[in-house]
Amino acid sequence: MSNLDARPAETRCHAAGHTGPATKLLDARDVPLGGIRAMRVSRTLPHRELPTVGAWCFLDQFGPQHTDMVVLPHPHTGLQTVTWPVQGEIHHRDSVGSDVVVRPGQLNLMTSGPGIAHSEISLGEAPLLHGLQLWVALPEAAANHAAPGFEQHTDLPVHDGDGVRATVVVGELAGTTSPATTYSPLLGAQLDVDAGTTAVLPMTPDFEHAVLVLTGRTTIAGTPLEPGPLLYLGTGRSELVLQAHDDDATLFLLGGEPFPDDLVMWWNFVGRSHEDIVAAREDWERPGQHRFGPVAGHGADRIPAPPLPPLRLTPRRRRATPPTS
Repeated sequence: MSNLDARPAETRCHAAGHTGPATKLLDARDVPLGGIRAMRVSRTLPHRELPTVGAWCFLDQFGPQHTDMVVLPHPHTGLQTVTWPVQGEIHHRDSVGSDVVVRPGQLNLMTSGPGIAHSEISLGEAPLLHGLQLWVALPEAAANHAAPGFEQHTDLPVHDGDGVRATVVVGELAGTTSPATTYSPLLGAQLDVDAGTTAVLPMTPDFEHAVLVLTGRTTIAGTPLEPGPLLYLGTGRSELVLQAHDDDATLFLLGGEPFPDDLVMWWNFVGRSHEDIVAAREDWERPGQHRFGPVAGHGADRIPAPPLPPLRLTPRRRRATPPTS
Protein backbone atom coordinates (compact mmCIF):
# COMPACT_ATOMS: atom_id res chain seq x y z
CA MET A 1 0.00 0.00 0.00
CA SER A 2 1.17 3.51 -0.75
CA ASN A 3 1.44 6.38 1.66
CA LEU A 4 -0.89 8.68 -0.30
CA ASP A 5 -0.42 11.79 1.85
CA ALA A 6 -0.35 14.82 -0.46
CA ARG A 7 2.12 16.49 1.92
CA PRO A 8 3.98 13.64 3.59
CA ALA A 9 5.99 14.65 6.61
CA GLU A 10 9.63 13.69 6.72
CA THR A 11 10.58 11.34 9.54
CA ARG A 12 14.10 10.62 10.71
CA CYS A 13 14.17 7.51 12.88
CA HIS A 14 16.93 7.46 15.46
CA ALA A 15 18.23 4.24 16.96
CA ALA A 16 18.49 5.61 20.52
CA GLY A 17 15.48 5.11 22.78
CA HIS A 18 14.14 3.66 25.99
CA THR A 19 15.53 0.33 27.21
CA GLY A 20 13.73 -1.92 29.64
CA PRO A 21 10.07 -2.91 29.99
CA ALA A 22 7.43 -0.26 29.23
CA THR A 23 3.66 0.04 28.93
CA LYS A 24 3.13 3.10 26.76
CA LEU A 25 -0.08 3.69 24.79
CA LEU A 26 0.50 5.38 21.43
CA ASP A 27 -2.61 6.87 19.84
CA ALA A 28 -3.44 6.22 16.20
CA ARG A 29 -3.95 8.90 13.52
CA ASP A 30 -6.88 8.76 11.11
CA VAL A 31 -5.50 9.16 7.56
CA PRO A 32 -7.53 9.31 4.31
CA LEU A 33 -5.83 7.53 1.41
CA GLY A 34 -6.28 9.53 -1.73
CA GLY A 35 -8.77 12.16 -0.64
CA ILE A 36 -11.82 12.80 1.54
CA ARG A 37 -14.00 10.10 -0.07
CA ALA A 38 -11.22 7.53 -0.22
CA MET A 39 -10.43 4.65 2.06
CA ARG A 40 -9.34 5.65 5.56
CA VAL A 41 -6.65 4.01 7.66
CA SER A 42 -5.61 4.13 11.29
CA ARG A 43 -1.84 4.81 11.45
CA THR A 44 0.20 4.03 14.56
CA LEU A 45 3.74 3.92 13.11
CA PRO A 46 5.70 6.03 12.63
CA HIS A 47 4.62 7.85 15.80
CA ARG A 48 5.96 11.18 17.01
CA GLU A 49 7.32 9.42 20.11
CA LEU A 50 8.31 6.13 18.49
CA PRO A 51 9.29 5.95 14.80
CA THR A 52 10.18 2.22 14.90
CA VAL A 53 9.64 -1.02 16.81
CA GLY A 54 12.64 -3.12 15.88
CA ALA A 55 12.81 -2.75 12.10
CA TRP A 56 9.04 -2.19 11.86
CA CYS A 57 8.76 1.42 10.66
CA PHE A 58 5.17 1.76 9.36
CA LEU A 59 1.83 0.33 10.52
CA ASP A 60 -1.57 1.09 9.02
CA GLN A 61 -4.80 -0.69 9.91
CA PHE A 62 -7.46 -0.44 7.19
CA GLY A 63 -11.12 -1.13 7.95
CA PRO A 64 -13.26 -2.86 8.81
CA GLN A 65 -14.99 -0.80 6.13
CA HIS A 66 -17.02 -1.41 2.98
CA THR A 67 -14.91 0.44 0.45
CA ASP A 68 -12.86 0.15 -2.71
CA MET A 69 -9.08 0.04 -2.50
CA VAL A 70 -7.58 1.47 -5.68
CA VAL A 71 -3.86 2.08 -5.29
CA LEU A 72 -2.21 2.59 -8.67
CA PRO A 73 1.47 1.80 -9.35
CA HIS A 74 3.80 3.57 -6.92
CA PRO A 75 7.41 3.08 -5.84
CA HIS A 76 9.20 1.86 -2.71
CA THR A 77 12.84 1.88 -1.59
CA GLY A 78 14.72 0.53 1.41
CA LEU A 79 11.95 -1.61 2.87
CA GLN A 80 9.80 -4.72 2.85
CA THR A 81 6.01 -4.42 2.72
CA VAL A 82 3.99 -6.90 4.79
CA THR A 83 0.35 -7.11 3.73
CA TRP A 84 -1.84 -8.99 6.24
CA PRO A 85 -5.53 -9.04 5.26
CA VAL A 86 -8.14 -10.08 7.83
CA GLN A 87 -11.18 -9.65 5.55
CA GLY A 88 -11.42 -9.05 1.82
CA GLU A 89 -9.26 -9.84 -1.22
CA ILE A 90 -6.75 -7.59 -2.97
CA HIS A 91 -5.16 -7.92 -6.40
CA HIS A 92 -1.39 -7.29 -6.19
CA ARG A 93 0.83 -6.66 -9.22
CA ASP A 94 4.42 -5.47 -9.19
CA SER A 95 7.40 -4.64 -11.37
CA VAL A 96 9.10 -8.04 -10.85
CA GLY A 97 6.14 -9.73 -12.57
CA SER A 98 4.04 -10.85 -9.60
CA ASP A 99 0.28 -11.05 -10.27
CA VAL A 100 -1.53 -12.58 -7.29
CA VAL A 101 -4.65 -12.27 -5.15
CA VAL A 102 -3.94 -11.40 -1.52
CA ARG A 103 -6.31 -13.33 0.79
CA PRO A 104 -6.89 -13.43 4.57
CA GLY A 105 -4.47 -15.60 6.51
CA GLN A 106 -1.81 -15.39 3.81
CA LEU A 107 1.44 -13.48 4.14
CA ASN A 108 2.32 -11.25 1.21
CA LEU A 109 5.87 -9.96 1.50
CA MET A 110 7.50 -7.61 -1.01
CA THR A 111 11.17 -6.64 -0.81
CA SER A 112 12.09 -3.38 -2.52
CA GLY A 113 15.88 -3.44 -2.31
CA PRO A 114 16.92 -0.21 -4.07
CA GLY A 115 13.60 0.04 -5.91
CA ILE A 116 10.33 -1.69 -6.80
CA ALA A 117 6.84 -0.59 -7.87
CA HIS A 118 3.44 -2.21 -7.28
CA SER A 119 -0.33 -1.71 -7.34
CA GLU A 120 -3.16 -2.92 -5.11
CA ILE A 121 -6.82 -3.12 -6.21
CA SER A 122 -9.60 -4.67 -4.08
CA LEU A 123 -11.83 -7.34 -5.62
CA GLY A 124 -15.60 -6.89 -5.71
CA GLU A 125 -17.77 -3.80 -5.40
CA ALA A 126 -17.22 -1.93 -2.11
CA PRO A 127 -16.14 -5.15 -0.36
CA LEU A 128 -15.65 -5.41 3.39
CA LEU A 129 -11.93 -4.80 3.88
CA HIS A 130 -9.95 -5.17 7.09
CA GLY A 131 -6.25 -5.76 7.51
CA LEU A 132 -2.79 -4.43 8.20
CA GLN A 133 -0.14 -2.90 6.00
CA LEU A 134 3.32 -2.80 7.57
CA TRP A 135 6.78 -1.81 6.42
CA VAL A 136 10.06 -3.28 7.60
CA ALA A 137 13.17 -1.12 7.22
CA LEU A 138 16.00 -2.94 5.47
CA PRO A 139 19.56 -2.82 6.80
CA GLU A 140 21.75 -0.60 4.64
CA ALA A 141 23.39 -3.42 2.65
CA ALA A 142 20.01 -4.97 1.77
CA ALA A 143 18.47 -1.57 1.06
CA ASN A 144 21.17 -0.91 -1.52
CA HIS A 145 21.79 -4.37 -2.95
CA ALA A 146 19.02 -6.89 -2.18
CA ALA A 147 17.20 -8.10 -5.27
CA PRO A 148 13.62 -6.79 -5.47
CA GLY A 149 11.18 -9.62 -4.97
CA PHE A 150 7.80 -10.88 -3.82
CA GLU A 151 6.82 -13.97 -1.87
CA GLN A 152 3.43 -15.29 -0.80
CA HIS A 153 3.07 -17.80 2.03
CA THR A 154 -0.31 -19.52 2.17
CA ASP A 155 0.35 -22.03 4.98
CA LEU A 156 1.97 -20.25 7.91
CA PRO A 157 3.07 -22.11 11.05
CA VAL A 158 0.90 -21.89 14.17
CA HIS A 159 1.82 -22.16 17.85
CA ASP A 160 -1.13 -23.39 19.91
CA GLY A 161 -1.19 -22.65 23.63
CA ASP A 162 -3.86 -22.67 26.32
CA GLY A 163 -6.59 -20.64 24.67
CA VAL A 164 -4.15 -18.79 22.36
CA ARG A 165 -3.46 -19.53 18.71
CA ALA A 166 -0.38 -17.67 17.41
CA THR A 167 0.08 -17.51 13.64
CA VAL A 168 3.75 -16.67 13.12
CA VAL A 169 3.81 -14.26 10.19
CA VAL A 170 7.52 -13.42 10.27
CA GLY A 171 10.34 -14.46 12.57
CA GLU A 172 10.03 -16.91 15.46
CA LEU A 173 7.76 -17.29 18.49
CA ALA A 174 7.91 -20.06 21.10
CA GLY A 175 9.99 -22.28 18.80
CA THR A 176 7.66 -21.80 15.82
CA THR A 177 9.33 -20.15 12.80
CA SER A 178 7.87 -18.47 9.74
CA PRO A 179 9.36 -19.28 6.30
CA ALA A 180 9.35 -15.58 5.34
CA THR A 181 12.61 -13.93 4.30
CA THR A 182 13.88 -11.33 6.78
CA TYR A 183 17.04 -9.25 6.96
CA SER A 184 17.11 -8.43 10.69
CA PRO A 185 15.94 -10.20 13.87
CA LEU A 186 12.18 -9.70 13.74
CA LEU A 187 8.81 -10.97 14.95
CA GLY A 188 5.29 -10.51 13.63
CA ALA A 189 2.43 -12.74 14.82
CA GLN A 190 -1.36 -12.73 14.92
CA LEU A 191 -2.67 -13.86 18.31
CA ASP A 192 -6.22 -15.23 18.51
CA VAL A 193 -7.25 -15.42 22.16
CA ASP A 194 -10.34 -17.20 23.44
CA ALA A 195 -12.76 -15.22 25.61
CA GLY A 196 -11.91 -15.42 29.31
CA THR A 197 -8.42 -16.77 28.64
CA THR A 198 -5.36 -15.65 30.57
CA ALA A 199 -2.17 -16.82 28.89
CA VAL A 200 1.58 -16.33 29.11
CA LEU A 201 3.69 -16.14 25.94
CA PRO A 202 7.49 -16.47 25.95
CA MET A 203 9.31 -13.40 24.64
CA THR A 204 12.83 -12.58 23.45
CA PRO A 205 14.34 -10.18 26.05
CA ASP A 206 16.66 -8.52 23.50
CA PHE A 207 13.69 -7.51 21.37
CA GLU A 208 11.46 -4.50 21.84
CA HIS A 209 7.79 -5.35 21.41
CA ALA A 210 4.44 -3.70 20.75
CA VAL A 211 0.91 -5.03 20.36
CA LEU A 212 -2.15 -3.82 18.44
CA VAL A 213 -5.69 -5.06 19.15
CA LEU A 214 -7.73 -5.78 16.02
CA THR A 215 -10.89 -7.04 17.74
CA GLY A 216 -12.06 -7.54 21.31
CA ARG A 217 -11.13 -6.16 24.73
CA THR A 218 -7.97 -7.35 26.41
CA THR A 219 -5.50 -6.72 29.18
CA ILE A 220 -1.86 -6.88 28.07
CA ALA A 221 0.95 -6.74 30.64
CA GLY A 222 -1.58 -5.32 33.09
CA THR A 223 -2.78 -2.59 30.70
CA PRO A 224 -6.41 -2.56 29.43
CA LEU A 225 -6.34 -2.40 25.63
CA GLU A 226 -9.02 -2.06 22.96
CA PRO A 227 -8.82 -1.55 19.19
CA GLY A 228 -7.11 1.75 18.32
CA PRO A 229 -3.83 2.55 20.06
CA LEU A 230 -0.54 0.66 19.87
CA LEU A 231 0.81 -0.57 23.20
CA TYR A 232 4.60 -0.26 23.33
CA LEU A 233 6.12 -2.84 25.67
CA GLY A 234 9.82 -1.89 25.57
CA THR A 235 12.63 -4.42 25.90
CA GLY A 236 13.79 -6.88 28.53
CA ARG A 237 10.65 -9.05 28.72
CA SER A 238 11.01 -12.83 28.90
CA GLU A 239 7.23 -13.34 28.91
CA LEU A 240 4.01 -11.54 28.14
CA VAL A 241 0.79 -11.99 30.11
CA LEU A 242 -2.37 -11.40 28.08
CA GLN A 243 -6.06 -11.79 28.81
CA ALA A 244 -9.19 -11.65 26.67
CA HIS A 245 -12.35 -10.42 28.42
CA ASP A 246 -15.97 -11.18 27.45
CA ASP A 247 -15.33 -11.94 23.76
CA ASP A 248 -12.64 -13.58 21.68
CA ALA A 249 -9.83 -11.17 20.80
CA THR A 250 -7.45 -10.85 17.88
CA LEU A 251 -4.12 -9.08 18.35
CA PHE A 252 -1.02 -8.43 16.27
CA LEU A 253 2.33 -8.66 18.05
CA LEU A 254 5.38 -6.82 16.71
CA GLY A 255 8.95 -7.32 17.86
CA GLY A 256 12.58 -7.03 16.86
CA GLU A 257 16.02 -6.01 17.94
CA PRO A 258 16.14 -2.19 18.25
CA PHE A 259 17.10 -1.00 14.77
CA PRO A 260 20.72 0.24 14.78
CA ASP A 261 20.52 2.77 11.91
CA ASP A 262 19.12 6.27 11.60
CA LEU A 263 16.45 6.34 8.88
CA VAL A 264 14.90 9.09 6.82
CA MET A 265 11.34 8.25 5.73
CA TRP A 266 9.35 10.34 3.26
CA TRP A 267 6.33 9.30 1.19
CA ASN A 268 7.06 5.69 0.11
CA PHE A 269 10.82 5.87 0.48
CA VAL A 270 13.09 4.77 3.32
CA GLY A 271 16.67 6.02 3.12
CA ARG A 272 19.64 7.12 5.19
CA SER A 273 19.84 10.72 4.07
CA HIS A 274 18.04 13.63 2.44
CA GLU A 275 19.99 12.85 -0.73
CA ASP A 276 18.67 9.26 -0.81
CA ILE A 277 15.09 10.54 -0.79
CA VAL A 278 15.73 13.21 -3.44
CA ALA A 279 17.38 10.67 -5.76
CA ALA A 280 14.52 8.17 -5.35
CA ARG A 281 11.90 10.80 -6.09
CA GLU A 282 13.78 12.05 -9.15
CA ASP A 283 14.18 8.51 -10.47
CA TRP A 284 10.44 7.80 -10.09
CA GLU A 285 9.52 11.03 -11.89
CA ARG A 286 12.06 10.56 -14.71
CA PRO A 287 10.35 9.64 -18.02
CA GLY A 288 11.10 6.04 -18.96
CA GLN A 289 12.69 5.37 -15.57
CA HIS A 290 14.31 1.95 -15.07
CA ARG A 291 15.05 1.90 -11.34
CA PHE A 292 11.54 0.85 -10.29
CA GLY A 293 10.28 -0.76 -13.48
CA PRO A 294 6.76 -0.87 -14.96
CA VAL A 295 3.76 -2.64 -13.44
CA ALA A 296 1.86 -4.61 -16.07
CA GLY A 297 -1.82 -3.94 -16.71
CA HIS A 298 -1.89 -0.22 -15.91
CA GLY A 299 -0.48 1.40 -19.02
CA ALA A 300 0.73 4.90 -18.15
CA ASP A 301 -1.39 5.14 -14.99
CA ARG A 302 0.69 5.69 -11.86
CA ILE A 303 0.81 7.76 -8.69
CA PRO A 304 3.10 10.77 -9.13
CA ALA A 305 5.41 11.69 -6.29
CA PRO A 306 4.28 14.71 -4.25
CA PRO A 307 6.58 17.73 -4.18
CA LEU A 308 9.37 17.72 -1.65
CA PRO A 309 9.15 20.35 1.07
CA PRO A 310 11.24 23.47 0.29
CA LEU A 311 13.87 22.61 2.91
CA ARG A 312 16.25 19.86 3.85
CA LEU A 313 14.54 16.84 5.40
CA THR A 314 15.06 17.22 9.13
CA PRO A 315 15.34 14.75 12.01
CA ARG A 316 12.43 13.68 14.18
CA ARG A 317 13.95 12.50 17.43
CA ARG A 318 12.77 9.33 19.10
CA ARG A 319 11.68 10.33 22.58
CA ALA A 320 12.68 8.37 25.64
CA THR A 321 9.69 6.22 26.51
CA PRO A 322 8.74 6.12 30.19
CA PRO A 323 8.26 2.71 31.79
CA THR A 324 4.51 3.26 32.33
CA SER A 325 1.78 5.00 30.35
